[in-house]
This record gives sequence, structure tokens and C-alpha cells, in this order.
Amino acid sequence: MTDVERLLVCSDLRKAYGERTAVDGVSFHIGRGETYGLLGPNGAGKTTSISMICGLLERDGGGVEVAGRAVDVTAVEAKSAIGYVPQDLAIYPDLTARENLRFFGKLQRLKGKGLDERVEAVLDLTGLADRADDKTDDYSGGMKRRLNIGIGLLHEPQLLVLDEPTVGVDPQSRNAILEAVDGLRAEGMSILYTTHYMEEAERLCDRIGIIDEGRILAEGTRRELVSLVGQLDRVNLAASGDLPAATAALKAIERVQDATFGDGAIEVTAEGARTLLPDIIRVAAESGAAVSSVEVTEPELEAVFLHLTGKALRD
Repeated sequence: MTDVERLLVCSDLRKAYGERTAVDGVSFHIGRGETYGLLGPNGAGKTTSISMICGLLERDGGGVEVAGRAVDVTAVEAKSAIGYVPQDLAIYPDLTARENLRFFGKLQRLKGKGLDERVEAVLDLTGLADRADDKTDDYSGGMKRRLNIGIGLLHEPQLLVLDEPTVGVDPQSRNAILEAVDGLRAEGMSILYTTHYMEEAERLCDRIGIIDEGRILAEGTRRELVSLVGQLDRVNLAASGDLPAATAALKAIERVQDATFGDGAIEVTAEGARTLLPDIIRVAAESGAAVSSVEVTEPELEAVFLHLTGKALRD
């Protein structure tokens, strides 16, 4: 990826509080249109890192560039390229959603027709248009979170930074938030997303940095990360017929490491099993097995985190 394609570049970020090092040499980049996830437990250094990235916190060392401009606490123009959505809600409960958006829009130097259009667009995007004139004190936790995201989008930033946006919301609201982020990804928004939920990182992020104790221990696509622990995908075929012959034939497929059978099923272990499914089903059928269902189980990021740190992600 060339520098032109890189929207955000973080280099060797460092921050300490007395004797405690909160961030210890964090470096990564985000391309235009990419969603990058910082995955780690509470206290790993995620929020401190993004506070420095957004120019909200003085760093002890390292550098940050967004859209080719250096970011620090005084860089007003550079920071205007960032939309920051904090973990703590930043809304006024005694104001309506529309009033909150208008207030924060004016702080971001929007005015007149431009402000009106952005408020309506954000209300539609966050699914709050039908409750726009209700006080936010009456909103559910998920609705408040969606409004929080909307405030970060008002000024049409190039980079959206989301810090644990689904913390403390019910499953339905959480899914609505994830769908909203999915929509932003589809529109080409560049996103930095912090979370301690593996399933969120797997669903949303093009690349993931695993962070613990202030350091990024590994980064890459989900497939690249799970390859670090050497685990393979498992394919379970519910089948009848000549299972021994089908099992033997399946072992001959390239990238299939093993195949076993028993109790009306064949289990195949392979690298990149989803791309092999057509071959697996074809070979099984040609060898006399009638396949009635297929289930693919892929390695989880939890195994990667355990491998890298010696502890579970949510310990």
C-alpha cells in the first residue's frame, strides 16, 4: 500500500503515566475505504491509542498523520478529517436528537442549509428520523449509541474512529449499530474500530491488530491471524452411502490435511475450506456418498489471542 492510499499512519506511539506504560510503540496504518480493528481486553491501551490519534491526548513519543497532515493536540485542520465517537456517551439528555445534532453541527462550523441537510441525513442514516424530536433521555441505550455515532459523522470526516460503540447495549441495539457500521463500510468510509468482542472484529474489519499491555502483538486479515496458530478449518458432512471410499478420496484433494468418517458423517480438516467446498462435495458424491448437509467451522481469533498472550481475551 502506497503512502497515497494510506489515510492514517501511526508510528511508534508511546504514552506512560508515571511508572505505568499505557502504550508502548504502537504502529499501524489504515487505507482509504478500509476498516481496521484494534482488538484487545479492557486496559490493553486501545482508548489511550485512539485518544492520541485523534489529537485529544499529548503523546510521549511517535507520530500520527491523517490524510497527509500531522496530528497533535493543536492541529485543528488535521483533526477536522477525523470523526471521533467516544466510548462514553457525548449527548445532552435534555435535548432532542435533532437539537443535539444541530448543537454539535454548529460546533463543527456547519450552518444554514448545509447544517439542515447534514442533520436530516444523519437522522436517516442512524435510523432515528422517527424519534428525532423526542428528548434523548427517553432513548434506549442503543438509540443513544447510534446518535453518538451520528454526531461523529456530521462534518463528513474522512476517518471515523469508534471506541467500543456497542458496550452496554442490548443485543437488538447492538445488531442495529453493527448494521450501521456495515453500511458506512459499504459506502467507502475509512474506520478505526476498537472492541474486545471477537465476533465484531471478525464481522466488520478488513484487518485486525491484536493489542495487549500497550503493544500490538500481531496484525493482519482474519485468515492471516488464525494461520499464526496453525489451526485448520473443519468441514462436517452429514452423509450416507460409501463413507469409507469417499473419505479416502477426499484425503487426496490438495489442501485437505485429513478426513475421517463415522456415525453418518465425514469430517474433513483443510486449509481455506470454504473455497474447497465445491470440490469436497463433488468428490464425495463421485465416490458414492450422498451428502445431506455441510457445516464449516473456522478457527476463532480467541485461539490467536490465547496463543499470543497465554490468556483468554476476556480474562
